[in-house]
Amino acid sequence: MNISSVVVKTLPEHLEAVKIALEESGLCEVHFNDDQGRIVAVIEGDDDADESDKLKLIAELPHVVSADFSCTYIDPENNGNDGLQQLDDK
Repeated sequence: MNISSVVVKTLPEHLEAVKIALEESGLCEVHFNDDQGRIVAVIEGDDDADESDKLKLIAELPHVVSADFSCTYIDPENNGNDGLQQLDDK
């Protein structure tokens, strides 16, 4: 199992609509937002491909300007990895 945080950006005037779309999508859990249109959410997936597919679907939601991975945790028992990693360290 993989767990990743993602940052979703939208225009401030679309913040509430995008938060609702994210929550209703079933793709992620919304945990934080600011008044500048930034939303922090968490994606869970079976593997990297599953998470990447979910991120692509999030990026295609109406009014989403961008969606990017921030940090990921990979279950070491399932993936032969030691867990938490910053994505820019890969």
